[in-house]
Amino acid sequence: MSTTSWPPGLVPLHVGADHPALLALTLVLAFGPFVLLGVVMWRRRRLEEHDGTPAEASGDGTTDDADDAAQRER
Repeated sequence: MSTTSWPPGLVPLHVGADHPALLALTLVLAFGPFVLLGVVMWRRRRLEEHDGTPAEASGDGTTDDADDAAQRER
C-alpha cells in the first residue's frame, strides 16, 4: 500500500466539508455587498421617480447652472 507523504510546510488545502454556518457566512460575505448595492440603487431610483426628478441630470454626467437653480427653488 502506498501512502502520500507531503513535504514539510506543504499541507493539503482541502480539509473536508465546511460547516453549514461557515458556508452561509461565506455566501453572505461574497454576495451580500452586491445584493445591498442592488437594493440601494433600486430604492434610490424608486424615490427619484416618486419625487419627479430624473434618475440622471443629463446624459454626459454634468449639470447646467439652470438645473442647479431649479433644484434650489424646490
